[in-house]
Amino acid sequence: MRILNQIEVDILKDDRSLLLGLQNILSKFDALEEDRQTVTQSIQQLDELFLLVVVGEYNSGKSAFINAFLGGRVLKEGVTPTTTRINILRFGEKQETSIQEDRIHVTSLPIETLKDVHIVDTPGTNAVIREHEVVTTSFVPRSDLVLFITSADRPFTESERSFLEQIRDWGKKIIVIVNKIDILQDESEIKQVEEFVDEKYQALLGTKSQVFMISARNALLAKEGQRALWEESRFEALEEFIHDTLDERERVKLKLTNPLGVGQHLVSKYQDIVTENISTIQEDLSLISDVESQLAVYQTDMERDFDFRMAEIENILLEMEQRGIQYFDDTIRIVNIFELLKKGRVQKDFEEIIVADVPDRIETSVDELIDWLVEADLRQWQGVSTYLADRRRKHHDRIVGDQQASSFHYDRGRLIDSIGRDANRVVESYDKTSEARALADGVKAAIAAAAALEVGALGLGTLVAILASTAAADVTGILVAGVIATLGLFVLPARRRVAKNEMRSKVADLRMKLMKALRSHFEHEIKRSLTQITESFAPYSRFIRIEQERLSKMNENLAEFRNKIEALKWRIEKIV
Repeated sequence: MRILNQIEVDILKDDRSLLLGLQNILSKFDALEEDRQTVTQSIQQLDELFLLVVVGEYNSGKSAFINAFLGGRVLKEGVTPTTTRINILRFGEKQETSIQEDRIHVTSLPIETLKDVHIVDTPGTNAVIREHEVVTTSFVPRSDLVLFITSADRPFTESERSFLEQIRDWGKKIIVIVNKIDILQDESEIKQVEEFVDEKYQALLGTKSQVFMISARNALLAKEGQRALWEESRFEALEEFIHDTLDERERVKLKLTNPLGVGQHLVSKYQDIVTENISTIQEDLSLISDVESQLAVYQTDMERDFDFRMAEIENILLEMEQRGIQYFDDTIRIVNIFELLKKGRVQKDFEEIIVADVPDRIETSVDELIDWLVEADLRQWQGVSTYLADRRRKHHDRIVGDQQASSFHYDRGRLIDSIGRDANRVVESYDKTSEARALADGVKAAIAAAAALEVGALGLGTLVAILASTAAADVTGILVAGVIATLGLFVLPARRRVAKNEMRSKVADLRMKLMKALRSHFEHEIKRSLTQITESFAPYSRFIRIEQERLSKMNENLAEFRNKIEALKWRIEKIV
């Protein structure tokens, strides 16, 4: 490269700074190592000589072209794959070869042309030997100018088109060379092949191609002494283009521009990945929102249904209270005075007529309440499990390969799988009988604690019995008054009022304690179930929201880099 002027020095500095910034961004994004290495090589490329890379299928005549260009048989030629490694040809006072790294051999040659340009001979890109294509593809990003060699007898094959697309994606300047025109019959065939290649090139890359029709074989023979073949080789126009058109100014522009093409390619690649991941994030946020909405609806429905079921239990107690009031109105009368003197009879009537089947009915309602809650809890977990399984399946169908991006899909998938496993474990291990028994024990304990009783079958029988015996004692307490007439006229109405008020008070107290105990326990169980599901989603939800912020920032950074690259390319283009 020539000595740079101040404008070019400033651009070179900005070029290197931009690529270093991109390298940092890709590192934060946990990009593929090979992509980060490509940026590193592009930075190094800025300080190297102009790199002219020759690519094409084997037997297209790449080695023959290089020999003709350099004017000697420096590379072995053949009809079978003879180049299995990258050969870098550079200037040296004497001919010698060294191994730079795996599959890269550097050959120094005392040829003047190589003082300004390094030439790279690559393995054939045919799919027959995939390893060769990988080697060649990995080296293309380091090139400043790509000479694409195709053969006149099979121009622009499918594999060549595929490889050209890869070169195009790296933003490289490409010169198409159609070799072996000496095997064509006449000028019309040469013109036909040239038009075919030009048409296909434009259709593929969207720009007009620079196509050179040559015979490398005749060009080399001409340089070796058979001068009559020089004009037929049509090699002169190509040499003039390389030597004259690619002058120092053009080489400087290409040298500064090509690393930016690499950066632009990687920015586009990871913008696509980020966009895809953001799309996935939006779907995940929608999923989380749906689950949260479902849980809110679940909680509302449970609270509504719970109130309805509690009202049924409360009605049972209210019916008992009404029977008690009616019993006192019908029983505490002067005509029943002798029956009232029989405490055992009154207590027996109280239990059979007023209390009746209240304990059994309440226990049945509570059992139904327990079954309802257990079933609803199970259905909610089953819904979560099914929802996640469907989400995993849909997402799996969309993922191709490793997405060439960070650990986003791995971490996200791992969290979804974890929640799914938890949900499945809950569903599969859900013993409704055991869950109901545990819940019933909790209810018994809650009611017993509210009524200060020992934990019994449900405690209601004991609790109602205490109520009944207390109310009966109130009734039989009239015996203290003494005189029957006085009882009938004055004491019995008062005792009836007292008994009714006591009945209302004790049933109200029972109802309040029972309702409070049941409500507290069942609300706790509903909240516990919702908390379990919410907590199972918490790591996933946090991950998605953090990733959303990270990806949004990454998208902004990549867009900023794209704009900076475009601006710098414009500055390079203005170099005179």
